[in-house]
Amino acid sequence: MASAADIPRPYVKPKLGRDDWTQRAFMGVIALYLIVALALPLYAMLSKSFSTYLFDLTSFEVQVSDENGNYPTPPQTLAALNDQVEAFDARKLSTGSNGRLGLTKLFPDFSFRSPVMYRFRGTTPDATYLANSERHTGTEWAEYTSNEFRRLVIRPKKETGFSNFKTYFSTPALFQSIQNSMIIAAISTVITVSLAFWFAYALARSCMRFKGLFRVVAMLPILVPSLLPGIALVYLFGNQGMLKEFLMGHSIYGPIGIVIGSVFFTFPHAMIIISTALSISDARLYEAAQSLKASRWKTFWTVTIPGARYGLFSASFVVFNLVITDFGLPKVIGGQFNMLAVDIYKQVIGQQNFEMGAVVSVVLLVPAILAFGIDRRVQKKQVALLSARSVVFTPKPDRKFDRIFFIYAAFVSIFLVGIIAVCQFAALVKFWPYDLSLSLNNYNFDRMDGGGWASYQNSLLLAVLTAVIGTTVVFLGAYMVEKTKGFTRGRALFQMLAMLPMAIPGMVLGLSYIFFFNNPANPLNFIYGTMIILVVSTVTHFYTVSHLTAVTALKQMDTEFESVSASLKQPFHKLFRQVTVPVSMPAILNISIYLFVNAMTTVSAVVFLYSTDTALASVAVLNMDDAGDIAPAAAMGMMIFYTNAAARILHALASRRILRKSEAWRKPG
Repeated sequence: MASAADIPRPYVKPKLGRDDWTQRAFMGVIALYLIVALALPLYAMLSKSFSTYLFDLTSFEVQVSDENGNYPTPPQTLAALNDQVEAFDARKLSTGSNGRLGLTKLFPDFSFRSPVMYRFRGTTPDATYLANSERHTGTEWAEYTSNEFRRLVIRPKKETGFSNFKTYFSTPALFQSIQNSMIIAAISTVITVSLAFWFAYALARSCMRFKGLFRVVAMLPILVPSLLPGIALVYLFGNQGMLKEFLMGHSIYGPIGIVIGSVFFTFPHAMIIISTALSISDARLYEAAQSLKASRWKTFWTVTIPGARYGLFSASFVVFNLVITDFGLPKVIGGQFNMLAVDIYKQVIGQQNFEMGAVVSVVLLVPAILAFGIDRRVQKKQVALLSARSVVFTPKPDRKFDRIFFIYAAFVSIFLVGIIAVCQFAALVKFWPYDLSLSLNNYNFDRMDGGGWASYQNSLLLAVLTAVIGTTVVFLGAYMVEKTKGFTRGRALFQMLAMLPMAIPGMVLGLSYIFFFNNPANPLNFIYGTMIILVVSTVTHFYTVSHLTAVTALKQMDTEFESVSASLKQPFHKLFRQVTVPVSMPAILNISIYLFVNAMTTVSAVVFLYSTDTALASVAVLNMDDAGDIAPAAAMGMMIFYTNAAARILHALASRRILRKSEAWRKPG
């Protein structure tokens, strides 16, 4: 006979309390933010890439009178006239959404002083043209003098399809950018990951001196915009560079310069990931290898590399993504070597061809998303390397081994510090290479094109707002998705939205914002061109890493906190304020400084969105370099470096003080 415990019971859905509904509402609000700030702009950009605007000359008819005002010849379509005089080829008939086409080229003998009259109309109800800035649509005839006809322009017709993509892939110069970007990203990844691995290995596996100093030096490239190494390389290896002979006749403007600069600014990202992978090794494996009398080289390939392989994979994909999506460095030192991110800038800013810019953005999205997807898949296969019985590896002194790695770390550090030192030198020299005396004239930004000191102040404001608002939004979102009970599908959707920004290049995000927020029909159109859209763009662009940092910190908290709080019938916001925030303060501070530094250095995510009143320091570096003011550009780049370095120092001091107060409960009474 079955016992009472064996009798199946109907599932009883737990009753949701006030806190549950509040938490879900908070999650919904932040999810809505991500939809508006990311999903909808991306959809607008994708739609734009499939939109083709063509001047349809078959949709209009024209009839020309004689000098007496009679119309002796029958009307002709513009297409028939174009076949006769060949005024416009297929490329000229392809345009953007704001395209205009004047018609006087179809009449070789046209003169605006001529007494002849022109009758004009559309052949279809949706044919649109402008006469004296007035819009006309339809098939009714209208008559114009010669002077009026010269101002008449036709509007393009919108079509949806793959025509833009066919044009892109049939244009050799544009298509070549894909190959260039992939090759540069692959070469830079191999070099950077190799250098970063041995640097991280020296820190984790040797007893060399000055490890702390080497760690600080390795992080310096994070504090500068990616344009700065390009400027330094111009001073080192440019046409009037200090070391141009070392290139043996090769030019720094192109793939060589892009690779060297990419290694510089991606090095710390790879080093951090690989250092983390090497720091969790189990000492027992090395003891076993030693007892089996395995050589150091064999131990390296059978123990160290397998243990760090996931870190190497992750570092490779991160570096690849950073290089292929970077805009600033190839813009400064790329010369005529086309890259995908620069192509977007050229299409939008140079040619005002937003549709083709959207096409290049879609092309750039493919390798970025693939790299991100593969990285996430590899990380899911990663297994814990440290168990409860593991012993943390501690390196033993070896004079020869330590000296070799000290020399290696010193060479890498000289490279990193040298790039920044050259920029500092360039910022102080009066007139390179003719007057090498030092001066602060290059810091007089108000005399240069690019935004002046106001751009630096705007960047400070952007960084502070991004740090405060971004940290609040990110941590609240992470808390709600991690601590909300049930609601599995909603939390999974939120996690997907939170992961998406990491796969979206900054140039793509910025262009998406143009299509979405610059639309007059959008009720949020009022934020376009303001500091608000810059903050939204920056927070969204760097959302994923901040979110993962917050989630990692929250996962370390025991779920018993919520259980005890619920049993005492305390509202969740009280637990959040008095327990969660103090315990998670290290992660909160790390998120804030991460957002601050990236807001100061970012170029790609904001280059399309700033206005005259919201010019930024990082964009000012780009504009001054374009204007030929390279030394002031270096000076502005160094101002960004000074600011980020000071922020890092203040962050370290504030963290120590805040943690001393907020975590006093950890100390025994």
